[in-house]
Amino acid sequence: MRDILITLIVFGSLPLILRNPVNGVLMWVWISVMNPHTQGWGFATTFPFAFIVAVATLFSVAISRLSKALPMSGITFTLITLVLWMNVTTLFALFPEQAHSQWSKVMKIMLMSLVTMTVIRSREDIQRLMWVLTMSIGYYGVKGGIFTIRSGGVDRVWGPEGTFIGDNNAIALALIMTIPLMHYLQQRSDQRWLRRGLSATMLLSALAALGSYSRGGLLAIAAMMVFMWLKSRHKLAGGALIFLLAPLAFLFMPERWSERMDSIGTYQEDESAMGRINAWYMAWNLAKDRFFGGGFEIAEPGTFFLYAPNPTDIHAAHSIYFQALGEHGFIGLGLYLLLLGLTWRSAAWIVRNSRNQPELEWAQQLATMIQASFVGFAVGGAFLSLLYFDVPYYLMGVIVSTRLLIAGRQTAASPATLGHVGGGRHAVGQP
Repeated sequence: MRDILITLIVFGSLPLILRNPVNGVLMWVWISVMNPHTQGWGFATTFPFAFIVAVATLFSVAISRLSKALPMSGITFTLITLVLWMNVTTLFALFPEQAHSQWSKVMKIMLMSLVTMTVIRSREDIQRLMWVLTMSIGYYGVKGGIFTIRSGGVDRVWGPEGTFIGDNNAIALALIMTIPLMHYLQQRSDQRWLRRGLSATMLLSALAALGSYSRGGLLAIAAMMVFMWLKSRHKLAGGALIFLLAPLAFLFMPERWSERMDSIGTYQEDESAMGRINAWYMAWNLAKDRFFGGGFEIAEPGTFFLYAPNPTDIHAAHSIYFQALGEHGFIGLGLYLLLLGLTWRSAAWIVRNSRNQPELEWAQQLATMIQASFVGFAVGGAFLSLLYFDVPYYLMGVIVSTRLLIAGRQTAASPATLGHVGGGRHAVGQP
């Protein structure tokens, strides 16, 4: 039944996608982030829904009368440069066959991220995209939170199998990134039932993140909550709420959870933690030896034999930073850090230029919550191989579009523009 439902939704959306490419972007985000087909049990689990939606969206963009130009932004240019550099490093990949397979997946994500930046231009489009992102991951937050309560926190929460967020650590980080987005939508909602529903979703998502047993997730949620508290207008009430709920959540979790979290301070005795450090050393040594890095998919015995302190302890990078360094060299890491930095600066620009303007309050709240989301990603991503996780790239697109809206508004309201318009009206009124 689930397979049929998902099939009907996707194919039923095709006429809407052809009518407006924005609908295609929203459908693509739903498919790529939530992966609803993984919730079925039959043919839908392997059916190429994403490919069909992507082709329909690209065709819709081609035939649409909307502007097809990418927005002029440092974020856009840096992302394109990073994508081009990934193509160069793939030519020098240590393992061409594995690299080509991963290259194909990553290029699809990057292409649709650029399409998102191209077609998402209005406040309404931004709002719809935020709802799709929030509901796509919030579904697993509600599901995982209820599962954690039912199991008493004994069993771990996992994401949809075979996806970016299938791992327990990955689903924890995805949920932590989404909680600030939920708070933004809560701030912009007028209906009481909707605000309460989002409050419950945030609490369940936080509980699901704890129930994942992710140590990196615990650090990420702490960093994200501190940032949200610092940016809050009601610090006293917010601080009291945190000090009330956090101990209750920790007390609810079983002793085995506490023991795992306590191992953060004794990482030298933890095999998993030491394996990650071994992989970081490998990435560092590889990047020093090879200007172009190793290309995609370098977690192979050969690279660890050549570059790792312990050649038998083979691990994935488990860090967005060392993943970028090992796969794409120092230039790749530099471009990625520049991309994150430009996104943060653009969000800060939005906050500054929309402050004390009631009509732009939504933009200030949105940019602040996206910053909180990136704080969680920057901290949690230090321990996860999520360099190509698509949600951060979609949020970059949201920041680009929001800044363009505010910049356009400022240009329209500038004295020079008003003077020109006024002069025109005066000239028309002359005899």
